[in-house]
Amino acid sequence: MPTPTDYDLVVGLNYYAPYVSGVTEFARITAEGLAARGWRVLVVAGHHDTTTPARETINGVDVIRTKVAVSIGKGIVSPGFVPTLARYGRRARLVHLHAPMLEAGLVATALGSRVPLFVTYHCDVTLPAGAFNTFQTRALDRSHRVALRRARAVGVTSEDYARASRLYRWMAGRTHELPPPCLDRGPGEPTFRDGAGLHVGFLGRIVEEKGLEYLVEGFRALPQDARLLIGGDFSKVAGGSVVDRVVAAIDGDPRIRLLGFLPDDALPDFYASLDVFALTSINSLEAFGIVQAEAMMRGVPAVASDLPGVRTLVQQTGFGRVVPPRDPAAITDALRELATAELDRRDGAKAARDRYAATNVVAQHEDLFARIAL
Repeated sequence: MPTPTDYDLVVGLNYYAPYVSGVTEFARITAEGLAARGWRVLVVAGHHDTTTPARETINGVDVIRTKVAVSIGKGIVSPGFVPTLARYGRRARLVHLHAPMLEAGLVATALGSRVPLFVTYHCDVTLPAGAFNTFQTRALDRSHRVALRRARAVGVTSEDYARASRLYRWMAGRTHELPPPCLDRGPGEPTFRDGAGLHVGFLGRIVEEKGLEYLVEGFRALPQDARLLIGGDFSKVAGGSVVDRVVAAIDGDPRIRLLGFLPDDALPDFYASLDVFALTSINSLEAFGIVQAEAMMRGVPAVASDLPGVRTLVQQTGFGRVVPPRDPAAITDALRELATAELDRRDGAKAARDRYAATNVVAQHEDLFARIAL
């Protein structure tokens, strides 16, 4: 593996591939895209999955994983993470941090003032009520404020979300709207369809912030020939899954299928099987929703919650409907409306590709990074 002097870009985040989440996919696709364009890229992350090597190269990107001492909810504690990231970062042309990250402030401080720092601030952290969770939230916000003040520039997935963030004052005037780089999964066959009725789909981790109970309740008011396909991992999820709660909401309804984790090669067929995609998230931990962009790029309109960031995809493309969070009746109405709406799916797909396709977004990152790197 190259020495610290050999990197153009050092990327830091807590979780990296093969773990799958919106943040990890954002980091992976951007890092690999820049590596394909000739950038020398290193990713430093926690070694949360000990079946993976501590060091490897993935699609042109060098990866170092530091030992995890303990996990606390979705967070991890890795004593070697900050020193490793700082050691390589001080010798790089640019350091890119993905936050939320408890160590963000420590990394920013350890780097010093010479190396340009770019922070992608994905979302505020919202935790359930309780003294320990309040302590965690305050510690995270304090760390993020340090990193945001130190950053040469701040990436946000949408200005809509940034302006709603409780940390906006620490990034105002230095934000750059850079949506996640989204993959066009390509054409597929509707192999997941079961009948001619409306097929609604969800794809993502089965976690609390996705609001799946409300989607299930809203869907169950639809006609008997409708189907709901729920794809996503509920066995290896940081912070724990809420699949039991979703199963309880389903209550044996045979029209609803829990598909589990879907590998990449199944996604073209999954999207080709849908009439509507649903992302009915309930809190600020959801700030964009890569999967709804992927569905849109395949000509599938979306029902999205009226939350900062989440709603922007429908608002920017006009390809779907926005509904209040935690409102099953509104979800039902939106699904019924989209079932009969005369939408130009080709135009909707083009609008989504123009804004969110990975090649376009990686090019935007490269242009900005080239301007601020050493």
